[in-house]
Amino acid sequence: MRARLDVPALVWAAALITLSFLTLAVFGRQLSPRDPDTQDLLLGASAPVHGHWLGTDELGRDILSRLMAATGSALAGPFVVALAAMIVGTALGLTAGYRGGLVDTIISRFADLVWSLPGLLVAIVVIGVLQGGTWLSVAVIAFLSIPHATRQTRSATLGQVRLPYVAAARTLGLARSRVVVRHILPNIRATVLTTFLLDFVTAILIFAALAFLRIGVEPGAPSWGSMLADGQSLIAVNPLQMAAPAAAIVLFAAGVTILGDWAHDTLTKDQQ
Repeated sequence: MRARLDVPALVWAAALITLSFLTLAVFGRQLSPRDPDTQDLLLGASAPVHGHWLGTDELGRDILSRLMAATGSALAGPFVVALAAMIVGTALGLTAGYRGGLVDTIISRFADLVWSLPGLLVAIVVIGVLQGGTWLSVAVIAFLSIPHATRQTRSATLGQVRLPYVAAARTLGLARSRVVVRHILPNIRATVLTTFLLDFVTAILIFAALAFLRIGVEPGAPSWGSMLADGQSLIAVNPLQMAAPAAAIVLFAAGVTILGDWAHDTLTKDQQ
């Protein structure tokens, strides 16, 4: 019988934090104590008071409600980015690592070229010039994230190609696609998963940076990055207006990273 997993308390805490944010991503507006878009110009920017536990912004909007409502957009775009990068990057990495030769050279040079670009600067220029919204941001950041997944998957695939089971599969005349999908891919799942989670966290930080600069976001729509920007000029009035979204970004990123490390270690042990 398989031994039970020994899950550390830190991993349980990370799982609880991550699950809480994912719940807010889906039900944030429904769970928020107030309408995040309702303004109270008479109240304006204020420190925490009864009924506004994190205070209000310069338009009198409840910060806690806006923080909760912003969770969906803060996570949805980065998730799509990481998913797209995982699908395309894994396919390219498997192909390069297994085929080798000219195919490997072409894919690797493409990955190296895109990887060498200053990603955040490219995103700022492209999205800013084209005046794009969320979907352009997703497309640009996903394209810039593909090389990371490609390089990681290629490296893991090269490690598998040298093992005897791949040579045996080739000797038996198994189709190339079957060898890659049925045999190599399951053995590199730890690398694929951790790369996906790292790209997810990185995309969250990039989206927050773009929103902080007012790039790729709808005016007035709640987002963690724009809340940071709004709170910058009002930090003396209510420090929580900046601290709350900053804490949300750090907590979720830390939770996902801890879960990713634990999952990688667990999957690696299972393969040994």
